[in-house]
Amino acid sequence: MEIVLTGKGGPEMLRVAEGSKPRAGKGQLLVRTEATGVSFAEVQMLRGRYPMQPKFPFVPGYDLVGRVVGTDQRVVALTRTGAWRDEVVVPAKIAVPISEDVDPGLVAAVAMNGVTAWEMLHVTAKVRAGQTVLVHGAAGGVGSLLVQLARLAGARVIGTASAGKHELLRSLGAEPVDYRKGDVVAQVRALAPNGVDAVFDHVGGKSLDESWSLLAPGGVLANYGSAGTLHDSGHPLRPYVGTVRRLAWWQLRRLVGLTGGRRASMYYVKPGPGFAKALTEVLRLVASGSLTPHIDRRLPLADAAKALTLLSTGQATGKIVLEA
Repeated sequence: MEIVLTGKGGPEMLRVAEGSKPRAGKGQLLVRTEATGVSFAEVQMLRGRYPMQPKFPFVPGYDLVGRVVGTDQRVVALTRTGAWRDEVVVPAKIAVPISEDVDPGLVAAVAMNGVTAWEMLHVTAKVRAGQTVLVHGAAGGVGSLLVQLARLAGARVIGTASAGKHELLRSLGAEPVDYRKGDVVAQVRALAPNGVDAVFDHVGGKSLDESWSLLAPGGVLANYGSAGTLHDSGHPLRPYVGTVRRLAWWQLRRLVGLTGGRRASMYYVKPGPGFAKALTEVLRLVASGSLTPHIDRRLPLADAAKALTLLSTGQATGKIVLEA
């Protein structure tokens, strides 16, 4: 079975199909999918807004957890697309072996989101105890993990979310800000008059200017998406061109000493040694009970359209996991 995105539109454009049985070639593994995540990348793909996505029709699915066919080895792989199948061929070099005794759904909830949060916090921003950070979309799959990891690092966390999700933020240790009330900058400044040491911004566009304005001297802005440009028209790379221009301008000003040590960077998760290292650390924290992925719900792979409907309409908090 496979889930095929047949064309531009909404979740109704997904079709459940049988598909042909894949075969692994040299340097590849055939993995039987146990769990796979649903992310905002797939929401963007529905609208043809994800950078360099395949031509329609194609099988979405950014990550997977499963067993290598013919072995007892369980692996995690970042596929970018193609994971929403019951069996997936992946390059052996991107498959990360994991413990046999873990819950595949729990791993799927942190495979992309947890590594993204961990690397941005510890590699990009290098958040330290006593600092204050702002997390946009703090009730989301990445945001809720960022909040927890920042708190574990000893930081104070301010998080944006709609009012109905504020109780979740408080339970995670964040101070909530309602972005739907407007003037997020004023709300954050009321809580942190001297600015924040890091902002994690998945919104993109004009939000980056506001996030930059909230940085304290020496602060870091980490951008990891363009959710706010979902309904824009034009080429899907256009929002990222704007982001690159902003980052280049801020970097130029930083080089001549005009930013007070502030800096900004664009992050995207990718397979490799860094991913494996971060995933190992995230899974260690999950196993110890220090980090708890918030799984909104688990659905059968065949219900991918329902999952995307929930995510695209803001009805989900944390991560939706599909199980094959």
